[in-house]
Amino acid sequence: MKTEEVELKVPEGFQLVLGQSHFIKSVEDLFETLSTAIPGIKFGVAFCEASGKALVRFDGTDDACIALAKDFAVRLASGHAFAVVLRGAFPINVLNRIKNVEEVAGVFCATSNNVTVIVAESGGGRGILGVIDGIKTKGTELPEDKQERHDLLRKIGYKK
Repeated sequence: MKTEEVELKVPEGFQLVLGQSHFIKSVEDLFETLSTAIPGIKFGVAFCEASGKALVRFDGTDDACIALAKDFAVRLASGHAFAVVLRGAFPINVLNRIKNVEEVAGVFCATSNNVTVIVAESGGGRGILGVIDGIKTKGTELPEDKQERHDLLRKIGYKK
């Protein structure tokens, strides 16, 4: 078995949800789920087909998000993996809906950070072993860090 690190660079203003599904209809079901979650949502979804033609299947509402999702999926080339790229929305707004799509087997990460995906290849197939999301922890928060977290969540409207 061969392992490889695949770097996914998430540009400023974009968010990534990386997961695994099990069926070609995932693309259409994820499209419907995201489209109905937030009116006017900007997203792209790409799915690595694991048999048959083994194509990257894709759809979305925003050309930049679609292009990025396709790029991520092509570089991962891992059976049944999917990438959802959002712009102007946060994963927290859609994550439970994505996880509730019948074909979705799991979510590896939901982030705006650059991600390193650990991929294994064996016998002609590829799969995601796991992800490294963000940087190494530097310590624990101090009282001023708690206040900063508290203020940020209220500033962006997630807490009152």
